Amino acid sequence: MTALRLTQPLPEAIHYLAAVDGGGTSTRVRVWHRSGVQVGEGRAGASGLMQGSAQAWKNITQAMELALVEPLQPAWQSPAPSNTALGLGLAGANNPAWAEDLLRTNPGYAQVDLHSDAVTALHGAHNGGAGALVIFGTGAIGLVQDAQGALKTVGGWGFPSGDEGSGADLGLQAVRLTQHALDGRKNPSALTEAVLQHTGGSRAALLEWCGRANQNTYATCAPLVFAAVATDARAQDLVTRAVDSLCAIAHALDPQEELPLVVAGSVGQQLTPLLPPSLALRLTAAHGDAMQGALQLLLHRLQVLSPSQPTPLCSLDL
Repeated sequence: MTALRLTQPLPEAIHYLAAVDGGGTSTRVRVWHRSGVQVGEGRAGASGLMQGSAQAWKNITQAMELALVEPLQPAWQSPAPSNTALGLGLAGANNPAWAEDLLRTNPGYAQVDLHSDAVTALHGAHNGGAGALVIFGTGAIGLVQDAQGALKTVGGWGFPSGDEGSGADLGLQAVRLTQHALDGRKNPSALTEAVLQHTGGSRAALLEWCGRANQNTYATCAPLVFAAVATDARAQDLVTRAVDSLCAIAHALDPQEELPLVVAGSVGQQLTPLLPPSLALRLTAAHGDAMQGALQLLLHRLQVLSPSQPTPLCSLDL
């Protein structure tokens, strides 16, 4: 549990703070009472905005409910949107139209501070300070904040036009190899056989699978690539391509190679041991997670709304 120590009280109407990390596969929520006590955590389905605001709010609400299952102290107000400030880090929030639609359909939260999940992850990783972050999960994106607080983004163009080296991209490339093997354009391999079985075991089943697949579906094939890499040259080629993509993003973020670098995401963690020494030397562990970053940004917003509150607004006892 993470205790929150505020240096100044929150606005009177705010009794709960909630930090949300929402992506293409799941939503995590962490909730604090205004006293600083962490109330709980909850997890629900995807709230990435590429799947629409209605689904995002549905899963955020469900995760909030699951975070609030433990009994609260008798003196506390019952949690409700009207007394809760919400810090959101959601995949797709860098799309202005999607972000506007989400804010427009706010189901009544007293304050909503919205950022992309990559921005909140960056703030959490470097505790709000200067540094770079590369996330390779279902998608692929890099962000950096310099010493002056300026942000820069590299990648994050989305699947299938971008996200090279991501889980979705690795899966797509593996499926394409499998299609070619079924056609006789390439020889079958351990990877293509594994993908064929994963997608139904026949040409007809693969065709049907591809017809309904999205980025999350393709990403389910990425573990098959890593499982085959020791014996399959094509899997090795795909992983090498992913490493090259990660290195290119890291270099574009910080060409002088001066800032600390955090690599995150399920794919990123598997690529980290394969990075060249020059990049590996810059790697550092994340200070905190995306929910802590969302909380930091939310508190900065509340400070703007209440100028009498000094900086820092809080500290976290980890």
